Amino acid sequence: MSASTDNSSRSLFVPALGGLYSALNTAAETILRAVAGIFLAIHGSGKITNPFGAAEMVEGLGFYPGAFWSLLLACTEFFGGIFIAIGLLTRPAAFAGMFVLLVTIWFHWVTMGQGFSGAEKSLLWAAILFFFVIRGGNRHSVDARIGKAF
Repeated sequence: MSASTDNSSRSLFVPALGGLYSALNTAAETILRAVAGIFLAIHGSGKITNPFGAAEMVEGLGFYPGAFWSLLLACTEFFGGIFIAIGLLTRPAAFAGMFVLLVTIWFHWVTMGQGFSGAEKSLLWAAILFFFVIRGGNRHSVDARIGKAF
């Protein structure tokens, strides 16, 4: 057990749980990455079947040409979600997804005037993806299996 793990378990209200938390740390991170990626891919599945369907919407947000940005949005959500779920190119895929979510935060909070209540879900998802931008995949990722990480 490392010194930092030992110190953190001493500060627990129930120190006996330190071993359990330590044992489940990587599994919990893997589950969060897989769930986030799967949900992002599911969200993007409707867009990937009609990749230019959001062209008018993205142009309304100021992204021109709409066909290009609509295709990029569809690919980012669908394929990026799959990449995040399996842990392949985790950081760039999470960064691209986080960028999309930051745009949705702007859209709901500012453009639509919904404030926090309209942007809350996007804020949470952006924070989750930011975690994986910084952290990358873990030992249970394709990145780890091929021995390369971005």
